[in-house]
Amino acid sequence: MNEPILSVQNLCKHYGHATVVNDLSFHIAPGECLGVIGPNGAGKTTTIRMCLGLTVPDSGSVTAFGLPMPASALAIKAQLGVVSQMDTLDPDFSCAENLLVYGRYFGMQDAQIRARIPSLLEFASLTAKANAKPGELSGGMKRRLSLARALVNNPRLLLLDEPTTGLDPQARHLMWERLQLLLQQGKSILLTTHFMDEAERLCHRLLVVDHGKKIAEGAPRDLIKQYLEPEVVEVFGNGAQTLVDAPLKTLATRVEVSGETVFFYTSDAAPLMAALAAHTQLRTLHRPANLEDLFLKLTGRQIREEA
Repeated sequence: MNEPILSVQNLCKHYGHATVVNDLSFHIAPGECLGVIGPNGAGKTTTIRMCLGLTVPDSGSVTAFGLPMPASALAIKAQLGVVSQMDTLDPDFSCAENLLVYGRYFGMQDAQIRARIPSLLEFASLTAKANAKPGELSGGMKRRLSLARALVNNPRLLLLDEPTTGLDPQARHLMWERLQLLLQQGKSILLTTHFMDEAERLCHRLLVVDHGKKIAEGAPRDLIKQYLEPEVVEVFGNGAQTLVDAPLKTLATRVEVSGETVFFYTSDAAPLMAALAAHTQLRTLHRPANLEDLFLKLTGRQIREEA
């Protein structure tokens, strides 16, 4: 087995009396995309900051490319690409100039950077916007430029903190396509996301964290099979909530209520669907269990405020 490109062991971080990251361990293999999912305040961003050497852990270790972080921060960062949640593009520079200036931070020669700029802009579908400034770009264009900038040093590992937040569906799909291309090229990716469809499309493995602690880890479909019933029936409409105490609830393994929707989790939805046919005022959706169901089962349905 290849040595992990990133290894995190027993990482802990406290702020006052609050434990933000609690004995967290994981690794990323070469060419792998590891997704980290969890509610707001689960410790995802703090974990990424410790992987980048921006926050010092109280205990535990981070090793990247066989080197310790933060002791070898410069050598590690030379092989990293980072896309943060917030837009950090320089508004005074054009797209091409943003790439040029960023490449200089890695000690690259201007000629070397300029040689890479056309292919990076093409990768980001921004060739026609080479001379445009970030303020002239759409949200999706800005995110693609941030991704192109993160690739200027040809990194082996990308750390992407919610890279598609705020994008419309078309822009998200284009970003997913670009990330898939990077994986096909052998790049490794650490991805935090709140989009479960994004996690299922891109990630080879998932790490589910809550209150700074790992609560599940594995391939998306394996986790769904391990923790969930295979079929879900959503029922909504006038009177749906009365079904929670109705006899037909015995036709499901588990029943949950969220807002005006009742979720029935079952291994065989046929008897339940037949019984629901008598309730003509209700609407139903019969579907396979998915990552959103997994997320909500493991972390709860209550709203979390940002930590």
